[in-house]
Amino acid sequence: MMLRSQVLRSSTLRALIAGLVIIAAVAVTISLSPREASARAAAKVQTITVKTPANYVPKPPDGAKDLYHCSVVNPHLKQDMVVTTTAFHPGTKEVHHAIVYRVDPEHAAAAQELNNNGKGWTCFGEPSLSNDALGEFSGMPWLCGWSPGHGADVMPTGLGAPLQKGSVLIVQIHYNTLIGAKPDSSYVTMKAVPAAGSNIQTVSIQQLPAALDIPCPEGVTGPLCDRAASIADLSKRFGSAAAITVYGLERFCGRDPMNPPVGNSTSCTWPVRGNEVIQRITPHMHLLGQSMTVTVNPGTPQAQVILNVPNYNFDNQVAHNITPTVHVGPGDKIEVSCTWNPSLRALNPQTKKLPPRFITWGDGSSDEMCLAVMTTTPA
Repeated sequence: MMLRSQVLRSSTLRALIAGLVIIAAVAVTISLSPREASARAAAKVQTITVKTPANYVPKPPDGAKDLYHCSVVNPHLKQDMVVTTTAFHPGTKEVHHAIVYRVDPEHAAAAQELNNNGKGWTCFGEPSLSNDALGEFSGMPWLCGWSPGHGADVMPTGLGAPLQKGSVLIVQIHYNTLIGAKPDSSYVTMKAVPAAGSNIQTVSIQQLPAALDIPCPEGVTGPLCDRAASIADLSKRFGSAAAITVYGLERFCGRDPMNPPVGNSTSCTWPVRGNEVIQRITPHMHLLGQSMTVTVNPGTPQAQVILNVPNYNFDNQVAHNITPTVHVGPGDKIEVSCTWNPSLRALNPQTKKLPPRFITWGDGSSDEMCLAVMTTTPA
């Protein structure tokens, strides 16, 4: 993920060519029937399927119930394409979420070096092809994301994500083994058209996170209700980069990393760097999530709430098309705000047997996130 208002790119389309196709030859004009024109257009749409390693069994680190596993898959493109629809198909209920990242041809070899001869590798946070200490926000471009309830990712008509010939994909799957660890054979299907002559506008996916510090509910105590102890446990489960992410995100949101404000709600405001059109937003929190709003230019007469999800449901995470679309540019700001209900931790079947804890940003299902995944096009 990248903490700047710069955009990563994701994909989709529904219609390509409609109407009349005219072929001129020696002053003779031949008109195709609507059925013939539709068949010719449909012939350009290709379905591409990529599979993760078959029957992979997730094995989280000692003391953890979560694992992020990455695999490199090759779509074997023969030409530059524009991906218009994507669908991730989880092979087991242990899949918490998944992200498919685009790796351009010049970095494909570096990705394959990480792939452990096709077996993949552990990749908490975000996979990075560099030694970026803050890998959680390294900015690797997304092709698509999936979470429970998301279904196929079908972009508004005329939009899609570029995928160059020679590119590979990294499929990152977050497994949560609180209910067990069954073999997984997830796969991804895509619909794409040749880039040449497609006239499809390319999209970007921008991740806008907010730092969070949720204390144990009143009257609830335990060793991990101490923030420092909780962050130390986070590092034990996911590596030292997890703590770096927590402290870095606090700083990016203008908070004291060592003594931030605590509570069941949070917000973070990000500047817009370029001229963009906001097309859709997907909210992402974990099991305690209650609500999310996204506001353009908060605290000003021009303030505009463009997303309001008052009853967030982890099992029904869907993309919300912004209608009408919203234009933003340099000087504008976007605020992401989230609220949680920490008492749900003691009620939720996945977490009720876990010890109480002070909750920060973290990769586990029993940790939390406040993340607006925003799809834009150039203005």
